[in-house]
Amino acid sequence: MAKYKDLVGTSVVDVAGDPDNPLAGQLWYNTTENEYRYRRQFAGSAWSAVAPVNTGRSLPGGAGIQTAAIMFGGETPAPALSADTELWNGSAWTEVNNLNTGRQISSGNAGTYTSGLGFGGYDGSPTAKTESWDGTNWTEVNDMNTARYYVAGFGASNTSALASAGNTGTAKVGNTESWNGSSWTEVNDLNTARMQAAGAGIVTAGLVFGGEDPGTAFLIKTESWNGSSWTEVAGLNNGRHTLSGAGTQTAALGFGGVNPNRTGQTELWNGTSWSEQNDLAVARNTAAPAGTSTKALASSGGTSTSPQTPTDSEAWNADVAVGAWITGANVNTAREYAGGMGSTQTSAIAVSGETQPGSTKVAICEFYNGTSWVEINDLNTARQQVSASGTATAGLAAGGASPGGQVNNTEKWNGSVWTEVNNLNTARNYMSRAGTQTSAIVAGGYDGERSLDSESWNGTSWTEVNNLNTERFSLTGCGASNTSALAFGGENPSEPAIAKTESWNGSSWTEVNDLNIAIQDTLSGVGTQTDALVFGGETPAAAIGAQTESWNGTNWSNENTMNTAKVGNGGAGTPTAALTTSGQTPAGYSDAGTEEWYGTGLVTQTVTTTSD
Repeated sequence: MAKYKDLVGTSVVDVAGDPDNPLAGQLWYNTTENEYRYRRQFAGSAWSAVAPVNTGRSLPGGAGIQTAAIMFGGETPAPALSADTELWNGSAWTEVNNLNTGRQISSGNAGTYTSGLGFGGYDGSPTAKTESWDGTNWTEVNDMNTARYYVAGFGASNTSALASAGNTGTAKVGNTESWNGSSWTEVNDLNTARMQAAGAGIVTAGLVFGGEDPGTAFLIKTESWNGSSWTEVAGLNNGRHTLSGAGTQTAALGFGGVNPNRTGQTELWNGTSWSEQNDLAVARNTAAPAGTSTKALASSGGTSTSPQTPTDSEAWNADVAVGAWITGANVNTAREYAGGMGSTQTSAIAVSGETQPGSTKVAICEFYNGTSWVEINDLNTARQQVSASGTATAGLAAGGASPGGQVNNTEKWNGSVWTEVNNLNTARNYMSRAGTQTSAIVAGGYDGERSLDSESWNGTSWTEVNNLNTERFSLTGCGASNTSALAFGGENPSEPAIAKTESWNGSSWTEVNDLNIAIQDTLSGVGTQTDALVFGGETPAAAIGAQTESWNGTNWSNENTMNTAKVGNGGAGTPTAALTTSGQTPAGYSDAGTEEWYGTGLVTQTVTTTSD
C-alpha cells in the first residue's frame, strides 16, 4: 500500500482528534482514533443562475460558447414573432441589431458569437429563410431547399452548418441539408423523421436527438452524422421534444423539453451513451442553447408558470464543488413520520413517529451526537407527524396523529425532559413548522376533514393567524421565528402534490417562486426564510423521492439527491450541514438510516493505509 509521503511528498501530521477547518486535499493522522483521515471535496456538474436576457421569449435560436453567445428570434408573451437579437459576454446580455425577419418555432441555429447562422422557423408560415450574422448585422442569404420549422441545426460558423428534421406544415420530416457559406445542398435524410429535436456538433460530425415522430411519440432516438450519413446510436434515458442541445458528436448535453410536461431534465452524451445529470433549476423547453458538454448556457425558453417566457438564464459547469449526502449511524428504532429538531448536524433529536409492521405510534425520542443515536426521555403523548422545532436542548413538539386520531398536544423540551404546555387551538397533523421553543409558527395541516389555518406560538400560547394562500397538508417549513418562515410543498384534495412556496412576515403569507418538483407527504426542510434546504417526499405520481433542493431567498435549485429515497423523513441542522433520518422507503417499510448533508461538499473520511 502506498505511503502518504510517496503520494504527496511530505510526512503526515499527527493530530489529537481532527484539525479545525481542514482544507480539501489535506490528510492527517487522528491519534485519538488511531486512524488516517482525509478531507475530500465532492465535485459534480450543476446549473446555476446567471444574468437574465432583456426580452424573455419562447422558441428562440442560440449559438456560441458559455462566455460569448448569441440569442435571436422567438415568440414574446404578446404573443408576437420576434426579431430581437441579444449578445452575451459572460456577464450580461446586450440588445443588438435584429433579424431581418422575425420568426419563431425553433429555427435552426449554428455558429458563434461573431459568426452565426439562423435558418427556417415560422414567420406566418413555414419558412426556408436563412440569415447570416457577422458580429454586427444579419444578412439574408440563400434559402434552404425545404421550408420548415422546428429544425434541428448545428455547425461551426456562418459558412458551415447542417439543418435536419422539422415540420413543413403538412409533415414531420427527416430532410437534411448542408450549408457551405453560399448555398444549401440536400444530403442523406435521418433514419427517423421528426420535429422538435435538438442538435449538436459540426457539419462533418454531429448528433440529432429527441423530438417528436410522425406518430407524436416522445423520442429517445439519437442519430450520429459522419459527414455523409446518419447512424442510430444509444437513445436518451428520457424521451422528450423541444429540448436544447450543446456540444459535439462525442460530448454533448441535452437539456429541458416536454414529456408530457415541461422538464428541466439534463443528460450527458459521452460518445457511447447518455447519463442523467442534475436538472435545470427552471423547467423549460426551447431554451436558447450555447456552449459545450462541460460549459453550457440555457436562456429563456418556455415554462408552465407565469411568466411563460422567462428571462432567466442558467450556466452549466462540470466539476464544480457540490453538496453531498453521506451515510451516518442508524437510529435505534426504525420509524417513519418522525419529527426532527436541532440547529446543527451533530446535535439533533428524532421525535416520535410510527413503526412498522403494525403502524404503531410511538413516543420514542433519540439524540444524535454526530456519531451515534442515544435514546432519551420519551414524549408524554405517542404520535406521528408531529411538528417539531428548536434545538436539541430547547425544543417544541406540537400536534400530530395518535392512535386515537389528530391531537393538539404541545410539549416543551429542556434538554432532559418533555413538559406539556398549552395546546394548539385545533388538533391536526401533517403541518409545517418553523421557529424556536419560544417563537414558532405552524401552517396548514389536517384535522380529518380539511386543510387548516396557521397558528403562532409566543412561548406561552398559540394564536390563530392568517392562513396560507394555498391551503394544504403534508407540507413542511423552516424559519427563525413566528415572524420569519417558509412553507413549501404539500397536497390538498384537488392537488396531489404542490410546488408552491410561501413566505411569512409575521402577519401574512406571500407566494414566492415554486419548488422545481411538486412534492408532498412530510418531506423535510431546514434553514431560514432566505437560506433553506428541502429533501425527500413524494411526487404527484406517488413516487417516493430522494430529491434535494436549496433556496437562496429567491429561487430553488436542484442539489445532489439523497442516497435513499424516503417519505416521512425527519430533518435537522442547516442548509450546509443537515441531517435526515428514518422515514419510509419505496419498499413501504420504516427505515432506520441516517444521512448527513455537507453543503460545501467538504467531507472528512477515514483512510485505510499504514502509519508510515
